[in-house]
Amino acid sequence: MFLLVPGSLVLGFLFSAPLLPFVSLVPYLFAFVTLTMAIGCSLEALRVVVMRPLPIVWSLSVAHLALPLIGYGMGSVLFGPASPYTIGFVLFALIPLGVSSVIWVSLSGGSVALMLALVVFDSALSPLVVPAGIRLFFGSGIEVDTAKMMKDLLLIVVAPTVAGVLLHHWTRGRINEAARPLAAPLSKLCFVSVVALNAAAIEPYVIALRGDLLLLAPAVVALVGICYAAGVFSALPLRDHELLVTLSYASGMRNISLGIVLALGYFSPPAAVPVVLGIMIQQPVATLHFYVLQKFNKWKTGAAGQRQVR
Repeated sequence: MFLLVPGSLVLGFLFSAPLLPFVSLVPYLFAFVTLTMAIGCSLEALRVVVMRPLPIVWSLSVAHLALPLIGYGMGSVLFGPASPYTIGFVLFALIPLGVSSVIWVSLSGGSVALMLALVVFDSALSPLVVPAGIRLFFGSGIEVDTAKMMKDLLLIVVAPTVAGVLLHHWTRGRINEAARPLAAPLSKLCFVSVVALNAAAIEPYVIALRGDLLLLAPAVVALVGICYAAGVFSALPLRDHELLVTLSYASGMRNISLGIVLALGYFSPPAAVPVVLGIMIQQPVATLHFYVLQKFNKWKTGAAGQRQVR
């Protein structure tokens, strides 16, 4: 992911002209990625996680209440409350949690079941959360077809998610194993295609706005870092390393491809620029966060061992 996402962005920018006719395929490619994710999640795993609802409620509250406020505040101070960049900052925090976070949670020793449940539930709630959040922060100051946005989110996120979970249930998980050899690489191909096609769509606007990047890029880096930090600090009171790992990635990683789809479909193109920058920054920061978590866990284990010796 660290190499594929930035690489597909670069390819999208370099080959913008020949890729533009295929931008209309993005929702279908994205729906397939969501379906592939969902067939790996069972109803039983969701049921077990739901029996402990506090981490889910807590994580989604931090992700979609606290962080949009921070994004709005940063954007307002730096660019003004009506700026399309501010819309992009808020949209970054409102869009559902990223599917790729499941990979990082697995590598870092977190709860894969909880992360899958968070992604599934958050995706299902996105038709309500995203339009409501935009209305809350910007009111009637921007024109958004809320009904169409909800319909699109239902079709490209919720329907594939529900279908995937039900297919897993009806086949008792066999579909996941049977489809994985083909679906897993095809899903990655669709994912990078979504990123590349959206990069191609926004390339002319990024070039035109390159003078703003000196301020915008560091601001996006700061926002992504704050998202990860918010997950860590919100999990500290729970005193559970597995939850800390899971909630930090849940808070830090967003479904950026969906964010670009929404930004380009419902707002002015500059609103998508912070989301595009988020793609470039999110995965490298995930790698850095992985190493920080490993160091923290070793320090914590060593400190616990010293206390036992004493």
